[in-house]
Amino acid sequence: MTGVFASQQIETLLRDGGLAADAPMVEGQVQPASVDLRLGPVAHRVRASFLAGEERSVADRIAEFEMHRIDLSDGAVLEKGCVYVVPLMERLALPDGVQAVANAKSSTGRLDLLTRAIADGGTEFDRIPAGYRGPLYAEICPRSFSVLVRPGMRLNQIRFRRGRAVLDDDALTALHEAETLVTGGPALIRDGLGFSVDLEPGPDGLVGYRAKPHTGVIDLDRIGQYDPAEFWEAIRTSDRRIILDPDAFYILVSREAVHIPPAYAAEMAPYLAMVGEFRVHYAGFFDPGFGHGAAGGTGSRGVLEVRCHEAPFVLEHGQIVGRLVYERMEEPPRTLYGADIASNYQGQGLKLSKHFRG
Repeated sequence: MTGVFASQQIETLLRDGGLAADAPMVEGQVQPASVDLRLGPVAHRVRASFLAGEERSVADRIAEFEMHRIDLSDGAVLEKGCVYVVPLMERLALPDGVQAVANAKSSTGRLDLLTRAIADGGTEFDRIPAGYRGPLYAEICPRSFSVLVRPGMRLNQIRFRRGRAVLDDDALTALHEAETLVTGGPALIRDGLGFSVDLEPGPDGLVGYRAKPHTGVIDLDRIGQYDPAEFWEAIRTSDRRIILDPDAFYILVSREAVHIPPAYAAEMAPYLAMVGEFRVHYAGFFDPGFGHGAAGGTGSRGVLEVRCHEAPFVLEHGQIVGRLVYERMEEPPRTLYGADIASNYQGQGLKLSKHFRG
């Protein structure tokens, strides 16, 4: 058997000790194909981002790079532009042959809150090798907004897989013909399912949002409380294109509505760097059931978290900006995204994180 673990398999992993935690798991922490990871009570402000490196522990590297530590018990602000490492409540004792991969949660990415998992002996962010036994840490770097965090907050998530069951282009084409993986544009299948940006202006010309450079703090526990105008500039166009400013952060939306059937999961991968001076995505998981039977037809559009690099760049309607890599589940989950669990972004269009009104 190969594939991504479903929720019921994750629960078995918990019972067998492959996944353990310092505090009991909470309701909703286990998702259809992933587990939310929780912040522990202490954050370490470090001089720079780092990986542990082979045969080295994260704790040793924290001791090497730490500037000061912060007690999160009563809430604390992680400041924009700084790097923090927070030990997570969860730890792993993975069976042989079972590996893990992590990503930021959707709301985390939409706040431009760079969050990556690191582990002892790690040589890559967000990748945990098969058979790993040890603690997990979150590296957090707020890029656009300072944020207030507390222990137990869930900024990133982890997925487990046995082997690799990625669909090649032939299998993906066959699945699209059977399940209609994309609507609103052609199925551009090459090393995954390509998707493009929607810059077709609506009645008011709105096509996206750009983060303002000087804002207040966002308390991550406050849902639907913030006025978007205090944190975001509305981006409008009349000619189906915008110019991305260097080091600015944008929320845009895909032209296509995508569909993840129940027996599959998907991961967003960046498009080739040669297509432009920008990066798309922080949150890369698409759970089984995303866009499955969504209101108005099959499919939900993907929100794009875009950061421009060194040079201004013209982004035009329909330009390919990323791709979805589909992978088989080892077995279908008992609960689906959007159908059986509360899902903030099912059936979405252009949408800011859940912290903002409207």
